[in-house]
This record gives sequence, structure tokens and C-alpha cells, in this order.
Amino acid sequence: MKYDFDNVIDRSNSYSIKYEPSWRGKPADVLPLWVADMDFASPPCVQEALISRAKHGIFGYSEPDAAYCDVTQKWFEERFNWSPQRDWLTITPGTVNAIYIAIRALTEPGDGIVIQQPVYYPFESSIRKTGRQLLVNELILDGGRYSIDFEDFEEKIKQAKLFILCNPHNPVGRVWKADELIRMGELCLCHGVTVIADEIHEDFVFPGHRHLVFAALNQELADITVTCTSPSKTFNLAGLLHANIFISNKELREKFKDEYARSGLSQPGVMGLAACKAAYQDGAQWLEQLLGYLAGNISFLKTYLTNHIPKIKLIEPEGTYLAWLDCSESGLSAQELDEVITQKGKLWLSAGYTFGKGGGGFERMNAACPRSVLHNALERLKNMDWEKAGA
Repeated sequence: MKYDFDNVIDRSNSYSIKYEPSWRGKPADVLPLWVADMDFASPPCVQEALISRAKHGIFGYSEPDAAYCDVTQKWFEERFNWSPQRDWLTITPGTVNAIYIAIRALTEPGDGIVIQQPVYYPFESSIRKTGRQLLVNELILDGGRYSIDFEDFEEKIKQAKLFILCNPHNPVGRVWKADELIRMGELCLCHGVTVIADEIHEDFVFPGHRHLVFAALNQELADITVTCTSPSKTFNLAGLLHANIFISNKELREKFKDEYARSGLSQPGVMGLAACKAAYQDGAQWLEQLLGYLAGNISFLKTYLTNHIPKIKLIEPEGTYLAWLDCSESGLSAQELDEVITQKGKLWLSAGYTFGKGGGGFERMNAACPRSVLHNALERLKNMDWEKAGA
């Protein structure tokens, strides 16, 4: 079956935060390519499963059954050579929710937590809002590609109790290689640091790269890791509030579950269960076609910038569907850059400075949209008159 990713779907009046700019104080006529949800309909198998479940008419308390766990395990086995067991699983409303729970469960107020900025901004928020100490290992940009400052990483890890790993990395698009992951893991083991591995973008990896599950690298790393996954990015299900969190270490898992209970949370929503099971059972062909379309979008974006807006450089992603745009040649401050793009370009992107150290002068664009929408966004950028913008 051939899936149509060129179809432009009207998302207005659908409770979408992406398409209600006034809710975030943005002009009504902006084109939104900021938050990381896709402008593609979820696969037919998911839609059919949800319709079928809705027709049942009863939506009582629910739990995953053996079939749900088998389907989920098979997805990870076939794609990542990793077999998460049923008793490792806790279902939460999302990976960010799970990060907050893990921080409260595994650290105390004042404990240090390492993150690698520029990185997904809820990481920093989760540390500050729980009263922990923020420790930043800033990534190094060299030649259009990011790498890890391992000397600084070790210094920060020595002061920490927890490390939040982002892989594939949002927003810089790195898919960390085995030697990088193992080196980080060995330093965490050496200094008694637990790892939260946010792997929510794991299914979005471009040709020439491979996602490696951190906890699957060896047993020692599995024993110190909380692995956060979800079908929400892969199949555009964020509004169903469903994430699969895997913890093989029984002691860590019991601490996590105890804190989860103290949060007042219990059973997952039945629609999330139905959607996840359908997606992992029958969604692989849809995903493969989607990955090809996204690769085409990234290629189109790169070529367009080179030919029409050379002042903006694409940090070419190895994974995710997010484009990290280097706008530092504009001559604008970080805040001015975002303001100009929003007000003059009528384009709503994610401001780079919100991702922390190293994010100033960048913007994050969500490229998971029909190509006509992406072309519209790039035309808006081109027509801003960058010579005057930086004057």
C-alpha cells in the first residue's frame, strides 16, 4: 500500500497547541513548525484500532495484557536487537513525566544531574523544578557536526548522581555511536551515576546511521539505566499520553514504581494501549515509507538553503525529524532572531536559546510535514530580506 504524506490536513479547531498560536502569544498568521508533532495522520491500522475500541463503548480501567507486551517486545527485537521483558515495563503518560518521576525516585534535592546542551528544554526544567543541581556538558560543534567534550563530561559526572542521555539527540540530530555511548556509560559506572536514556526518537534514523539502545550495550549499563520510549513520536500519538518505560534493575524499578504511585498515577489509558499495540503490530510498512519521505524533506531543505538562503546552515540530522538551523550569520541576538522570524517571516519555530548553552543563534524547525508546507516555510524565510534583518 502506498501512503500519501503530501496531503495537507487542516488541524485548526482540533485542540492542537501547534495550530493555536494565540494560546502562546504568537500572531494568528504564523506557519507553525515548532513543537515536535507531525502533520501526518497516524497510520490506518492505528485509526482502525481506535475506532474499533471506541465502538466497544466502555472505557474503564485498563492494564496491558500479554499480547500487548509480546507485540512491544517484538518491535524492539526486530528493530534494535533488544528484548525488554514484561516485568521491566511501567507505562506512564509520557517520557517527560517519566523523567520527573525518575529524578524524584533516584536522587535527592541538591543532587547533581548532567545534561548535554543544547538539548530538549524539559530536561533543564525537570532538574530545576525538582530542586536538583543542573550540570551542563555542552556539546561541541565543529565542521557542522556535534561531538561530546569527554574531558568536561567526566568532570561533571564526578559531581552527579544522574545523567539524562538524549539519543537520537534533540535538537542537534546526532545518533550516538557505540564507542561514544560506551565511553559515557563507563564513566557513569565508574562514578556511580544512574542514566535516564530518553530514546523517544529511536525510530527516526537516516541511512548510514543506526540507533543503539543504551541498555542493550551490556549488562552493566542495563543495570544503571531507565529507558524511556514511546510510540508517540513515531506514529504521531502524543495526545494519547502513552509511554513505555523499561527498567531491568529490580531495585531501580521498585523505586521508580513507588514514586510513580506517589504521583497519584495508576493504570494507563485504554486508547493509548490500543493505539500502541496496533502501531507496533501493523505499522512498520507505514513507518518505512514515512522515513523515506522525511529523508526527502531533509534533502529538499538542505538544497533550498544552499541555493536561496546561504546565510542559514543546516546541521544535517542523523536522526529525528527536526532540522537544527544555524542562523548565526544573521548578526541578530538570540532573542532578536526568534522575534524577527516570527514577526517578519510569519514562521513559528522553536527558538534555539531555549535549548540552553550553545543554542543561541539557532532555530529548530520541524520537518515532519507535507513538502508543500516545508516549501512555504522556506519561502517565508527567504523573503525576510536577511541583509536588512541583521542591519
